[in-house]
Amino acid sequence: MRKNNSVLLTTPYILWMVAFTLIPLGVVAYYALTDPATGSFSLTNIQDLGMYLPVLGTSVWYSLVSAAICLLLGYPVAYYIAHRTPMMQRILYMLVMLPMCMSFLLRTLAWVGLLQDTGILNRILGWLGIGPVHMIRTPGAVILGMVYNYLPYMILPLYSTIVKIDGRLVEAAEDLGCNGVQVFGRVILPLSMPGIISGTTMVFVPAVSTFYISQKLGGTDTVMIGDVIERQFKQGNNPNLGAALSLVLMILVFICTGIMNRFAGANEEGGVIV
Repeated sequence: MRKNNSVLLTTPYILWMVAFTLIPLGVVAYYALTDPATGSFSLTNIQDLGMYLPVLGTSVWYSLVSAAICLLLGYPVAYYIAHRTPMMQRILYMLVMLPMCMSFLLRTLAWVGLLQDTGILNRILGWLGIGPVHMIRTPGAVILGMVYNYLPYMILPLYSTIVKIDGRLVEAAEDLGCNGVQVFGRVILPLSMPGIISGTTMVFVPAVSTFYISQKLGGTDTVMIGDVIERQFKQGNNPNLGAALSLVLMILVFICTGIMNRFAGANEEGGVIV
């Protein structure tokens, strides 16, 4: 009876995964491995990916830099929130999530108005006698846009992990003679590693495939793999090549996610070093 109930409860999830995950992945794989003219099996689209390897490398590099900056900014914020009173935690948690309630497109367009040569920031710099400074259409603007949009995805898992750390472990480390730096390096940081891995994954995955941020804040030298995929479907009229690029990008994301999860699992088994 219990087994039948379990199957019944999991059936909607299985149907959802098949309809909206497995079938779309199968369609992408089909177009990636077929000739656009004849529809027969072909590796031509895969062979043509070599010319886009520099763009893929740029996308991975920008995403890693963005994830690293999000970690440096998000960890202190998450640590601060986790050590406030329960009421203050709820307020600060809501403030972190508040930008996510606004449209992703509007948030990105707002940075266009801030960073352009005649934008608000350059006007302020002009009043201070510093500007104008060219900030838009640069790699820094693209990374800034990704950090701003994906920073909450780093803070939230970090907060969820840090808030669960048992304070008695910190007290035990202090009783054993550890100073503040040692307590952080040997107790807090190892215990918060699952949150770091989860946050890094949640930032890296959408950042490596983004295209709207690079289109609005970047220039011709900041083209990302998401831009190339979009152009193949919309402008290049070559959905097969776009599907091949998407397939390679999905495999890359799966590999990175698997590696990060492997490190997270190893860290959870290792425990705390005091």
